[in-house]
Amino acid sequence: MHQKLKAIAWDFDGVLNRNIVNGRFVWADSLQDDLGISLRDLQKGIFDDTFPDVISGKIDLKIHVQRWLEASNHKLSVGALLEYWFRKDDLNDPYTCDLLDRMNLQGVQQVIATNNEHHRASYIEHVSGFGDRVSEIFSSGRIGHAKPETAFFEHVSNSLDLAPQQLLLIDDSAANVAAAKALGWHAYHFTDATRSGLATCLGL
Repeated sequence: MHQKLKAIAWDFDGVLNRNIVNGRFVWADSLQDDLGISLRDLQKGIFDDTFPDVISGKIDLKIHVQRWLEASNHKLSVGALLEYWFRKDDLNDPYTCDLLDRMNLQGVQQVIATNNEHHRASYIEHVSGFGDRVSEIFSSGRIGHAKPETAFFEHVSNSLDLAPQQLLLIDDSAANVAAAKALGWHAYHFTDATRSGLATCLGL
């Protein structure tokens, strides 16, 4: 690990949260059986062309989901669907979460830097318990910009009062890793092929 490193910014989904397996979101595996909603319909209706505006906080997730439920004639409430989604999507990765906790003991500041709107960011913070494990949760919905936008990374470094070279991003997105490196950050591209090497990279 670089000696001048002061903080580690962990991506959440796909890194600390092992909810993506072979390119699919495993939380939705039983969606049809549990709620009578097909994954294809959900993806088309919620994860549509306007979803980036949800992620960056321009459109509230609850309003976005309510519109789709009404248009699709689903009787499920917004609250019930989001509670199901967030709970089923709460799949913390024991390996990376252990590394996070061990790095805390090393005195390196730990934060989460995630593309999530504020409802799920709050769930991650208060229900999943990461508010007690990291010093800050930086989410796109709270910041108003999403990775790999420059403004996202600048917000994190400015808020922490750290120079880019003092920060390490651990992320499963090649685009996010490239954007961070272009700004002077250290970055680790976390994939199934590289996950076993992360502990060594961190000096653990």
